[in-house]
Amino acid sequence: MTMMPQEQTNQATISPNQYRTHTNNELRPAHVGQQAVLSGWVHARRDHGGLIFIDLRDRWGITQLKVDPAVSQAALTAAELVRSEYVIRVAGTVAERPAGMVNDTLATGQVELVVRELDVINPAVTPPFEISSDVEVNEELRLQYRYLDLRRSRLASNLQRRHDITQAIRRYFHRAGFMEVETPMLIKGTPEGAREYVVPSRIHPGNFYVLPQSPQQLKQLLMAAGIDRYFQIARCFRDEDQRGDRQPEFTQFEIEMSFAVQEDILRIIEQGIRTVTERIRPDRAIQTAPFPRLTYREAMERYGSDKPDLRYDLPLTDITEKVTDSGFNVFTAAVAAGGRVAALRIPGGAAFTRKDIDEFTELAKNYGAGGLAYLTVKDGRVVSPILKHLGEKKAQQIVTSCRAVTGDSIFFGAGLYKQALEPLGQVRQEAARRLNLVDESVWRYLWVTEFPLFEQVAGNGALSAVHHPFTRPLAEDQDLLEKDPLACRAQAYDLVLNGIELGGGSMRIHEPHLQQRIFSILGMSRQEVQQRFGHLLKAFAFGTPPHGGIAMGLDRFCMLLSDEPNIREVIAFPKDQKARDLMLDAPAPVSTKQLAELHITVTEE
Repeated sequence: MTMMPQEQTNQATISPNQYRTHTNNELRPAHVGQQAVLSGWVHARRDHGGLIFIDLRDRWGITQLKVDPAVSQAALTAAELVRSEYVIRVAGTVAERPAGMVNDTLATGQVELVVRELDVINPAVTPPFEISSDVEVNEELRLQYRYLDLRRSRLASNLQRRHDITQAIRRYFHRAGFMEVETPMLIKGTPEGAREYVVPSRIHPGNFYVLPQSPQQLKQLLMAAGIDRYFQIARCFRDEDQRGDRQPEFTQFEIEMSFAVQEDILRIIEQGIRTVTERIRPDRAIQTAPFPRLTYREAMERYGSDKPDLRYDLPLTDITEKVTDSGFNVFTAAVAAGGRVAALRIPGGAAFTRKDIDEFTELAKNYGAGGLAYLTVKDGRVVSPILKHLGEKKAQQIVTSCRAVTGDSIFFGAGLYKQALEPLGQVRQEAARRLNLVDESVWRYLWVTEFPLFEQVAGNGALSAVHHPFTRPLAEDQDLLEKDPLACRAQAYDLVLNGIELGGGSMRIHEPHLQQRIFSILGMSRQEVQQRFGHLLKAFAFGTPPHGGIAMGLDRFCMLLSDEPNIREVIAFPKDQKARDLMLDAPAPVSTKQLAELHITVTEE
């Protein structure tokens, strides 16, 4: 990016008030002999006894400076004083690097700037960690000095990629006829799952706004308004416990479409995701196009997960019928209770140590299993702690059903639906990682469809919406709404990438009477419905088109396309895992005066 017209950069004299004519990633052999002004941070300084070389860094890259007393003694004197992270301005002549001194790792590596003037704009104290390399640094320290961390190449590159992804998304949806609409940050509280951040109103004492968990109802109201195709890169807020892929504030890119069916939404999102992925990461292939699809039940029963990683092939096997009459009480009790027994064959699993098995067992317990039964095939015979209960014949039948051979292990899950499948899904994922079965060279996208519409709340047996209460049931299941609500399937869909849920959406309810039925099944009184969702039902009464949409996690998308382990690495100023901002020291107390203005009293616990 040239900062001045070319004829000005060729002038012998450059204004002393000018900070730069080029960025530090711009000079090439074609510029040799020209005058240039550069500014930036001292990335590295090398004193070669009479000559000083400085690597000068800015957002775009690095240029080598050569400070020679034969050219300017004043510049050399100034260069002797500079240290890492000093902000400086230099002026000089672009020269070709001597033979053997070319740096092929830099875009500017064939040239250097022979310095005539060097001005220190701002000195710097010694930073708390090294900026010029990406050596591991304690994360708390990185977050405390995030503005320094962002100078390092890893995070600077991640932010640039995030910018590129965001611009590519905007271009795609603009061309597809979507209107970008900003929805408000201060809205009415309508709890839909996660805890909301509450904002007190100063001018309406005792009343509160909340920060939106998502613009869900607002985008549906935009459909009622006739916007037809809505798009937004939206900030969202959830007051929940943090994990590597969660933050209290996060960003979604999302759409809503009127007069559309599910296929329309899946098609336009899939084309958009493919377009962005191929543009940002052309070095990796999208493994399958169009993206494969599995129903929720297919995904769970084949892989033990509603977001399976398909970069490796380790399917589960249903062995319920084969163990109905087994002598192992864990299996027979599960079958008697109406549950199932599943098996996971791990090729080469005999190589797992006792420590591996113990760790798999703890993992399974963390996801609801009582333990983790297993067997191993060694030299054609079965070895297992449960062999005395199963018996040789039954064990061999299981081995045959799972197509196991010598050197393989089989792990088992037993219980009601999720209890039998989810722990095995986690073991599948961890076993693949330990056996290096994961193909890191591909993007493996997957659609998961037909999720349950309702689920039971643990403890009290009440029903809650799996997605949200505005999700449309499948047409063929609407007769089951009151008779067997847990059997109802939703017109809902998730997009999964390499075993991580990127986002999800659904076709929405647009008829007031159907929406009232869903609210009733969820146990809401008419008064509660009116208080929480009266605005939505009122809009539906004025004629709302059929519509649906999807929301995708921008942070997760950027994380995956940047090969990062968590979303904090692709967010400029993230919170830590306890939702604290270590750089700004937030959250923090506010003054008694401010609390009084907000009509709030803080009580000590």
